[in-house]
Amino acid sequence: MNALTSKEWTPATLREMVYSFQKSRTILTAYELELFTKIGDGEKTSTEIASVIGSNRRATDRLLNAITGMGLLEKRDDKFINTAFSKKYLVVGSPDYLGGMGHAEMLWRTWSTLTAAVIAGTSVVERRFHHDDHDPLRSFIAAMHDRGRIAATQIAAQISWNGIHRVLDLGGGSGVYAMAFVHSSENLHATVYDLPVVIPITQEYISKENLSTRIDTMAGDYHHDAIGTNYDLIFLSAVIHSNSLEENKHLIKKCALSLNASGRIIVQDFVMDENRVTPDHGALFALNMLVATNEGDTYTEREITEWLHMAGFKDVVRKETGLGTTQIIGTKSK
Repeated sequence: MNALTSKEWTPATLREMVYSFQKSRTILTAYELELFTKIGDGEKTSTEIASVIGSNRRATDRLLNAITGMGLLEKRDDKFINTAFSKKYLVVGSPDYLGGMGHAEMLWRTWSTLTAAVIAGTSVVERRFHHDDHDPLRSFIAAMHDRGRIAATQIAAQISWNGIHRVLDLGGGSGVYAMAFVHSSENLHATVYDLPVVIPITQEYISKENLSTRIDTMAGDYHHDAIGTNYDLIFLSAVIHSNSLEENKHLIKKCALSLNASGRIIVQDFVMDENRVTPDHGALFALNMLVATNEGDTYTEREITEWLHMAGFKDVVRKETGLGTTQIIGTKSK
């Protein structure tokens, strides 16, 4: 058996994998209907919950039973109660609430188009961003912020901040990395650059952390607009996978022009081996880009390194973050 396909499969493991979507969909529906929040610290019957959310009583009861069977609720005398885990992570208002799970609902919808995307060679999903608290954009930013909080702190601790005073967090979303960076160096000022529709959300996150004096924002489309100058470090986390190969070449050149002499660039993403099969999570993420973007993809170390060399970066090195992502780091020639 080929080493790249050596995973042991049986009919049972195949069936388990194929039907695992059922549990995922059950949790997402409970999350979408805010069932855990409606129960809160109390205990409620399915009839009471159905009345609150305006749903069918029998169907709600079956959903709650399934959630209980999965261990996210308890059931006593026909009343449903949140587990300690659900109270902490699934109830709106909890400090640890996983608000970004709404993004998984969007992924569910886009991944349902995978067959059509493979035939078309690109995403077939119409994406529309609206300006209310429940739109896909806010869910996406919340998901990236939730996922990035711990990672950003660890990444910031891995970076040498000597001689770095101005940082550009390009495509920075909520600014979660910029926040970790300024906490790591008292002499550091950061700029978060993202689309005009994103920046108001970014500013909310920055203001909430009382960091508005140390982090500013810049709105624009980095493919077409200026990104500023005189940076000592430009950080691109989870950016290149949204772009085509040619778009990334252009973007890396733009970054080189925006850096001071001897400035550094850190490209952080899923970096594929030359076979594009491993790491396997990167291969799956390439499909995520297929269903969700026009030309996004995951890229190899060789490809990223070539972009950096073409843009005038030297001393290009690879660094594993220990968090499932890889950094390709380059220094601008003087």
